[in-house]
Amino acid sequence: MATTADFKNGLFIDFNGKPCSIVWFQHVKPGKGPAFVKTKLRNLENGRILENTFTAGAKIDTITVERRPYQFLYKDEDGYNFMHEETYEQIHLEENLVDNADLMKEGQHVEMMFHVDKDEERCLTCELPTYVELKVTYTEPAVKGDTSTNALKEATLETGAMIMVPLFIHNDELISVNTTDRSYGGRVVK
Repeated sequence: MATTADFKNGLFIDFNGKPCSIVWFQHVKPGKGPAFVKTKLRNLENGRILENTFTAGAKIDTITVERRPYQFLYKDEDGYNFMHEETYEQIHLEENLVDNADLMKEGQHVEMMFHVDKDEERCLTCELPTYVELKVTYTEPAVKGDTSTNALKEATLETGAMIMVPLFIHNDELISVNTTDRSYGGRVVK
């Protein structure tokens, strides 16, 4: 058990039966009435941001969340299969737990968040690194003089994902892709 005095960014709490992390908080002491704490919480199951106000000194249930390194092995009809990088334990996840699954190729390193309870643990999310390196398998050739400003064209990546890239990108080039907003990050020089 903790209280609102223990709040800090990144603290994992149980809010209305859901695992959440504190993204932002502010202690408020108005001139009239009791003090309170305004918060923004991220629901760890679906990523939504919730706003809530707690009375100062309210008791809060903290939870244990662990981040573990995994490697993506393969996808089958039931979902995605991963292997822990240290214990070699394999787990299976449904598609809805994997963010940006179409940007993930076999052998990709990911980080999973587990809610650890007394007698059980369950996977909350599977997150890719901020940038991943992927090869462009197909993109239309650009015509010189098409535009005078930063123009983008559609490109198909080796995983089948479609993203927008600058006109100077050609087939078989290795690029980095930002997994947070699925944007072009730059060319990768090897």
